[in-house]
Amino acid sequence: MSQILTLVGISTLQTLEMVLFSTLFSMVIGFPLGVLLYSTNSMGITPRPILNQVLSRIVNVLRSFPFIILMILLFPLSRLILGTSIGTTATIIPLSIAAAPFVARLVETALLEVDPGMIQAARAMGSTNSQIIVKVLIPESMPSLVSGITLTIINLIGYSAMAGTIGGGGLGDLAIRYGYQRFRPDVMAASVVVIIVMVEVIQFIGTRIANRMLANR
Repeated sequence: MSQILTLVGISTLQTLEMVLFSTLFSMVIGFPLGVLLYSTNSMGITPRPILNQVLSRIVNVLRSFPFIILMILLFPLSRLILGTSIGTTATIIPLSIAAAPFVARLVETALLEVDPGMIQAARAMGSTNSQIIVKVLIPESMPSLVSGITLTIINLIGYSAMAGTIGGGGLGDLAIRYGYQRFRPDVMAASVVVIIVMVEVIQFIGTRIANRMLANR
């Protein structure tokens, strides 16, 4: 029993590491891309139809790739940057790249929900596009953004579990190598329970934060 707890504990920490850093990196990539998608949209603050179509196609193509295939395709990049393509740290790179287009769409959708009247009012007061983004769009869309970040984290937990099937480490790797391949249903069950608990806790926290932001408007 103690051995199972030790294995689950180590794998849980690996999963948390993958999810934490891939969330941060996907936000760094996806948030500005989402703002750009919104801004160049026909309903955005600086419409650029051609640029928007190009960016939109790129995002759609990246989102269409199954994660397992994308991870295999990005093995050379992980090896180039980190010197290895397997393990917890190496998995962060494909996780981040896989989640970034998803983040971009969530950010774009959240910004599109902001009342256009607020943007017009900001323009009437002489606000620049940058000021509108920073002082109007982002603050007003924060509840939706928090919900989107919560959904991203939950998806990354699922992605990290899939990454375990090809040497990514974490709870997915534990469930496959120690649970399935060694015929240890108790290990597999423990891994699944921990993943379910993580998802429930993150969803609860994200929902509470978003609801509090809506109540304080």
